[in-house]
Amino acid sequence: MNKKLGCVLSILLAITLTISVNGEDPYLFHEWKVTYGTLSPLGVPQKVILINGQFPGPRINGTSNNNVVVNVFNQLDEPLLLTWSGIQQRKNSWQEGTLGNNCPIPPGANFTYRFQVKDQIGSYYYYPTTSTHRAAGGYGGISVLSRALIPVPFETPEADHMVLAGDWYTKSHVELKRMLDSGRALGRPTGVLINGKSGKGDGKDEPMFTVIAGKTYRFRFCNVGMKDSINVRMQGHTMKLVEIEGSHTVQNVYESIDIHLGQCFSVLVTANQEPKDYYLVVSTRFTKDSHVATATIRYANGKGPASPELPKAPEGWAWSLNQFRSFRWNLTASAARPNPQGSYHYGQINITRTIKLVTSAGQVDGKLRYALNGVSHVDTATPIKLAEYYGAGDKVFKYNLIKDEYEPNPGQDKITVAPNVVNATYRNYVEIVIENHGKTVQSWHLSGHSFFAVGIEPGRWAPERRKNYNLLDAVSRNTIQVYPKSFAVIMTTLDNAGLWNLRSNSLERNYLGHQLYFSVLSPNKSIKDEYNMPDNDLLCGIVKDMPKPTPYKAN
Repeated sequence: MNKKLGCVLSILLAITLTISVNGEDPYLFHEWKVTYGTLSPLGVPQKVILINGQFPGPRINGTSNNNVVVNVFNQLDEPLLLTWSGIQQRKNSWQEGTLGNNCPIPPGANFTYRFQVKDQIGSYYYYPTTSTHRAAGGYGGISVLSRALIPVPFETPEADHMVLAGDWYTKSHVELKRMLDSGRALGRPTGVLINGKSGKGDGKDEPMFTVIAGKTYRFRFCNVGMKDSINVRMQGHTMKLVEIEGSHTVQNVYESIDIHLGQCFSVLVTANQEPKDYYLVVSTRFTKDSHVATATIRYANGKGPASPELPKAPEGWAWSLNQFRSFRWNLTASAARPNPQGSYHYGQINITRTIKLVTSAGQVDGKLRYALNGVSHVDTATPIKLAEYYGAGDKVFKYNLIKDEYEPNPGQDKITVAPNVVNATYRNYVEIVIENHGKTVQSWHLSGHSFFAVGIEPGRWAPERRKNYNLLDAVSRNTIQVYPKSFAVIMTTLDNAGLWNLRSNSLERNYLGHQLYFSVLSPNKSIKDEYNMPDNDLLCGIVKDMPKPTPYKAN
């Protein structure tokens, strides 16, 4: 070989190796303008939050490990934050988008979110966390596909559809906020939306989805509502469940599926019926008067309208509990990495800490509040995360106002209104029990982590209930429902340093105190465990004029 040519080839090889070793994962860039617009989702004109003129907002389509950059221009007349529900923000709670983590984007300003969907696949969504903005829209879907080399336990579908469904109020978000601030409950929603539309179900609606006979389609359902659980079903078709919030599931077939607030499910539907129109039906659950919405699914070249006879929803929550128990983790399927999900034996890990949270409601100064272990969370002018980072936490909040064990005594149910922050130990394996003593179904989300939903049972929790846990193939996910007079148990490793929100997915409950924050601090203060505050992070409250702390280093 020519000596000069050999030298050139060596240089090229070295460059190639450098790129493959040091090259970053692909980037997805988005620029969003958030505005108000007037729409009539339920037939009544109202002010809706649009993103780039769309309601729902643009879908983020990505692949595992993609870097996502979203430049958000707030053209509303109020401060704004968006959260990316279910995206774990590994080492990066700076991008979480809650009022405990971030200063809101002022009107007329912009902020760029930068995060990686590290080692994640699945179905998620984003929405506003400020004020009652989510009651005006501003939400959209997030889908994260597996990398090309990672096997997926089903054939690639003909198309992949996002279905954002949930209850909706025709009252403005300003009016709803006024109600909550005055201490009143919001009452029943007005109706149900499917991708921003209600559907008349009279055979005259334009099709929302078109299918080809014999083909199989993926539908990603997320309950983006504010108050009610929903049930989804497809006229004349069954649904094969394949994924829940980033985990491949055992592929059971269902005629209908309950989806509680904040939850996302993926199903496969094969177009194997007579070619004509059919209805996708979404209805509220556990309510005296159920709201129903439809969307038309049309077979290409099909003839004939959908039948006006809609499939009925199940009744009662015992059915729903039994369905929950049928959801199982697919132990042999790979998720974001090329190893079986079941290789992680979560049931064999010793529990480091048990936290029992009892939910309650009561009056404080004549106004409705919701509490966890007697404390009703209130947001602070200085975000908790910033106060911690600047060493000013003692001026903003106190740790551990609640205890790990809580037994309310009759007549002693006083509620304290304060920031609810729990100091948690990095990498502890925790068992969290949520007890619902109320009469309605609750739904809870933990940010920054996925957890194993090991059990839901009627009654009160006690240590002997552990014998009933599913310690083999509970689905790893980020939301859990708690039925009336029942409890739910989740297990997770707090291996993501940062500040993470455990919150009710109900707008009313969340706004009036049903949430807390886990402060998971790495003792090393190293960027190996947690990233530094971004240079573009917005500052507010008492830290606005404070000198910037010494950044973490890789030690």
